[in-house]
Amino acid sequence: MEHGRNASNCKTLFGIEKIPSDNHIRDLLDPAPPELLEPCFEHTLEQIRQHGGMKDFERYGGRMRELRPVYLGDALFSCQSLAEAVLATGADFLFVCKKDSHKTLYEFIEGAPLDEHTVTERRPGKHSLIYHYRWIEGVPLRDGKDALSVNWLGVSIINAQGKTTYDGAFVTSLPVTADNVVEVAACARSRWKIENESFNVLKNHGYHLEHNFGHGKQHLAQLFVLLNLLAFAFHTVCDSVEKLWQEARVVLGTRKGFFSDLHTITAYLLFPDWHALCSAMVQGNASPT
Repeated sequence: MEHGRNASNCKTLFGIEKIPSDNHIRDLLDPAPPELLEPCFEHTLEQIRQHGGMKDFERYGGRMRELRPVYLGDALFSCQSLAEAVLATGADFLFVCKKDSHKTLYEFIEGAPLDEHTVTERRPGKHSLIYHYRWIEGVPLRDGKDALSVNWLGVSIINAQGKTTYDGAFVTSLPVTADNVVEVAACARSRWKIENESFNVLKNHGYHLEHNFGHGKQHLAQLFVLLNLLAFAFHTVCDSVEKLWQEARVVLGTRKGFFSDLHTITAYLLFPDWHALCSAMVQGNASPT
């Protein structure tokens, strides 16, 4: 397209005046420290604020809140050193807590009065589920006078036949109440959802994170990984706040299909801007350019 029209989508969509070769890109990136990309990740959150997308992340309370990270992890993470490290960054944690690895904590709550809440999820036929929540605040994460005080949350899921299909427990720095216990438990159980819909997407649905793009001599491999993560973060922002992007995703179905079509259409048609490109993907046609 560059040779045939003296223009390309690299120029119109990204502002790239001269398209570098793969080797030129590697030579430029290899000496660059990965820390240079940190402001880009911060910028994605700023984009949410500027576009009014914070409401999409507001789940309860009816007021605008600053996003405060919540770190999720399995039972290996629920130790005092990691919990304190998370709190020191101004974030919260929500870690799996197993009975065999946290004996002091479970001895403390054994026989203690627990707050409880039960919710029935009605489903067609004989597939209704009962969610039973138990929690207690201010329990020691480990033995010793310097033990970190945490909140413990247990959740069980019982099917229509009375069989317990899930029984898990977590420790958290988040407050747990009857008003938010369902949401906190859902967040805790979403770790595998994140695993499947983030890491699996990065590997198998168009980002090629598993592929070796080149190790380089200094920082090249790290930078390529961060660029993959940055692309995923930016696309997630688009999924949340860009209406035309959202419409295109709905029309084209899967994320992989969306990027496959994006790759094809930009190889043959020249677009003056992103609005024209996304409009063409939504409407199924493109005006001659």
